[in-house]
Amino acid sequence: MKIYSIRREQFVQRSLDDVFRMFERPEDLSLITPPSMDFILLSPRPIEKKAGTLMDFAVRVFGVRFHWMAMITDYQRPYRFVDVQIKGPYTFWHHTHLFDESEKGTNIVDEVRYVLPFGILGRLLHALLVRRRIERIFDYRAKVIARNFALQSDQAAAPDCAAVGGISR
Repeated sequence: MKIYSIRREQFVQRSLDDVFRMFERPEDLSLITPPSMDFILLSPRPIEKKAGTLMDFAVRVFGVRFHWMAMITDYQRPYRFVDVQIKGPYTFWHHTHLFDESEKGTNIVDEVRYVLPFGILGRLLHALLVRRRIERIFDYRAKVIARNFALQSDQAAAPDCAAVGGISR
């Protein structure tokens, strides 16, 4: 069994609380997910994100619709949370989200470890398709995050704004 990993970092010139707010609502996942994945949140709303929270959603991967269930296994607002796939297209998926504030803004770190099914065929698919696909998902996400925080700054939002990072609250 081959465990793959991806680590992404992104710096935004916003406070830790502003950045974390963008990530704490499962309802907002569709905004940072590429439209081609046709993300649909299936869990009843509102969803309180905390350790033990289950989230059900559907995504399209390579044209195939998958039911994905994830559990929040660690939740330390506003510094980190971890989601683990319970059901979905991967044999194993462990995604750690880290947030670190400095004087100039907040660093966002994503660490993903995952395993594909199908043994040697899964390794071949990873080399040919899957890794690039996951990287494009994170590329898309980084662009959306950067654009949303830049738009919010450009609009000189009020201190108690109703939209954080362009996501309605």
